[in-house]
Amino acid sequence: MLLIKTFHVFFVVSWFACLFYLPRLFVNHAQNQDAAQRKMLLGMEFRLIKMMKFTFIGTIISAVLLVYALAGEHWPTYIKQGWFLAKMVLIVLLIGYHHWCIKIHRDFKLEKEQHSHVWFRVFNEMPVFALFAVIYLVLAKPF
Repeated sequence: MLLIKTFHVFFVVSWFACLFYLPRLFVNHAQNQDAAQRKMLLGMEFRLIKMMKFTFIGTIISAVLLVYALAGEHWPTYIKQGWFLAKMVLIVLLIGYHHWCIKIHRDFKLEKEQHSHVWFRVFNEMPVFALFAVIYLVLAKPF
């Protein structure tokens, strides 16, 4: 089980690194008017999205394995705990954020993205609050 936990933490940390860094690239993209710089940023965003997808898949697979390793055949009871359900709501929101980032990249690629760099600075902070809440729920299991 320790190996599964290790993989899960690794993939979660990696996924969040992508969720934190990609919107920061969007800030730079929204500020920059130079065509060559924008093209370079599109390439960086694309490569980061590939990594983000990989780490997301690793996060999901390792999470499923971890739940089964922790709960075994009692997993249906385990996933009905209040803290776990609250965590899953946050994960669903983070998955939505993940896909929203991909849409923003596509909009930049099509030169349709209209948000300002200030908006992206705020957008960049959203996963921070979710991460804090998820960590609290996992460690404290308050309900």
